[in-house]
Amino acid sequence: MHGELEIGRRARTQRATTTPVERFFRLRRLSANWNAVAPLALPLGTGLVFFAFWQAAVMIAGLPAAILPSPIAVIEALFMNAPALARNAAHTGVEVLGGFALAAAAGIGIAFTITISRTMREMLYPNLVAIQVIPKIALAPVFIVWFGIGFESRLVFATFISFFPVVIATSVGLLHADPSALRLCRALRANRLQTFVHVRFPYALPYLFSGLKIAATMAMIGVIVGEFISARMGLGYLILSAASKMDTALMLASMVVLCLEGLAVFGLVVLAERSVRRRIWP
Repeated sequence: MHGELEIGRRARTQRATTTPVERFFRLRRLSANWNAVAPLALPLGTGLVFFAFWQAAVMIAGLPAAILPSPIAVIEALFMNAPALARNAAHTGVEVLGGFALAAAAGIGIAFTITISRTMREMLYPNLVAIQVIPKIALAPVFIVWFGIGFESRLVFATFISFFPVVIATSVGLLHADPSALRLCRALRANRLQTFVHVRFPYALPYLFSGLKIAATMAMIGVIVGEFISARMGLGYLILSAASKMDTALMLASMVVLCLEGLAVFGLVVLAERSVRRRIWP
């Protein structure tokens, strides 16, 4: 008993002798630790709370699995259908990466063209905007008529649906380079290509990666729309197949894999952005 009282007395003495400066730095360290884990802890915590409410709602309401399966049923469907999900996810991933790569290349090329030439900008830009006004899903059957029901139609459609954000973002970045750097290029008698390589393109990189992030998600949408219409393989086809069998758990499991695949493509763009930021960011 005497030992416990002595420990309590020492703890109170230590708190009493702690200066305000020490308490300030202690709170600052705690705040720094929380800021380090918050980007991961907050979304994970929110997701866990959502799944807990979902599980409770299914159990309380007694909804049939064909209407809304529980999260546990979806996880079971993930493990039970893992081979089929992996095969279809690989097929969809190849189409998404191919469409995204083509969209990035086409978007950067068109942005460069409309930036260096005012005539080309006046010729192309209004037509690009007019094409983008048309609902993309309405054009999917046209691409199937032109390119067939195979891989090519989905690849071209994914490219078409996702290149416009790259064009807009990159062209804005190229046109808004640092004026002082451009004046220096003119003073040094640099030609257009040298100005583009050493000034305009580096300053456009933040805009470019913003457009690429949007294009990554748009390419996924384009591929899934194409798979809904004409595919015999892929996550979109698997979702339609599960829907025809009223297998809602498999549908949701396919959507989970689709979400993870989209996050992976988005993450690749973020990693590329960080790598470029460390090397040539102006």
